[in-house]
Amino acid sequence: MIQQDEWRDLPPDDWPWPNFSPRELAERSEGWEEGRSPLLASPYCMNRLQALRDTLGFPLFVTSGYRSPRYNAAVSSTGLNGPHTTGFAVDISISGEDAFSLLKAALSMEFTGIGVQQKGPHGRRFIHLDCLPRSRALRPWVWSY
Repeated sequence: MIQQDEWRDLPPDDWPWPNFSPRELAERSEGWEEGRSPLLASPYCMNRLQALRDTLGFPLFVTSGYRSPRYNAAVSSTGLNGPHTTGFAVDISISGEDAFSLLKAALSMEFTGIGVQQKGPHGRRFIHLDCLPRSRALRPWVWSY
């Protein structure tokens, strides 16, 4: 696992995923803009995410990566133990044809959870991807919000 109390302190050589940044994956709580928020990222999941990006050939914008248990409880119904608290989950802002392409590609890769939110304004649509071990993924493999 890659873990840092403040994402700005992560040495660049410790981040090998060219299409994503520590800033994108860090908790978006107070201090995030200044680099003063925590980061936890699974190399296994990040490798899957980079492979997905390489396959699709277009940018993927992470809107939510790591969340501390306290922050997750404040912003999600999954409480203190949701997938984002593990470093194995991301939400990608995406809609329309690109969302369909992402979903199709993600289904063929090793993501254990895919949540689809494609209702409402396009700017609020996203797809959740996670790589939780199957033994922990006690929920549908694909679901909608």
